[in-house]
Amino acid sequence: MTFHDRIDAGRRLAAQLMKYKDENPVVLGLPRGGVVVAAEIARELNAQLDVIIVRKLGAPHNPEFGIGAIAPGGIRVLDAHSIQMLGLTQLDIEQITAHEQIELDRRLQLYHGDRPPLHLQGRTVILVDDGLATGVTARAAIEAVTLQGPRKRVLAAPVGARETVDLLRKEVDELLCLVVSDKFRAVGQFYRAFEQTSDEEVVALLQHASKYRGRVAGAPAS
Repeated sequence: MTFHDRIDAGRRLAAQLMKYKDENPVVLGLPRGGVVVAAEIARELNAQLDVIIVRKLGAPHNPEFGIGAIAPGGIRVLDAHSIQMLGLTQLDIEQITAHEQIELDRRLQLYHGDRPPLHLQGRTVILVDDGLATGVTARAAIEAVTLQGPRKRVLAAPVGARETVDLLRKEVDELLCLVVSDKFRAVGQFYRAFEQTSDEEVVALLQHASKYRGRVAGAPAS
């Protein structure tokens, strides 16, 4: 199965998530591409939409290779196997973390501004990404949401690597992945159109969603 684009993927996921519509769920997209998918889900479920800011910690000479991820509130998850394989020192990890923390803070301000945090305690939270490759950013997002005490944690993605999906399934109450592949190379291989999502697109989606719902959705507390 392939998807035309992230909007198509979001609509197909939404069809499988309709059982949560009456639970007044919160839909949280992982920036940036995951927000496009999440926006379609939120629209179909008439749910609040927001982002949960996470940043991948990329390997020094290959930023696309994730060795971990950070999220608001001082959350950091690390892939011990990747770190050992690359021979990274603690100093290497701290330097990478400090660099990505700057970008995380920038996105927090850009996407959320002065909006108050949305309380997730006791709520059904649907975390959405456009694909699950290594899973490090999803793990950080799950940890950040879990600290808020939600009633239910659902992770939804159109595609994912089998090993990653099997790992993350243990971390949430439900994981929905439409395509689980043993031959996963990159998220983009499952989309016909997979252009990079801009900050401007994310901000526009959030603004539109808040007007549509008639109230402004905030971010998970940092």
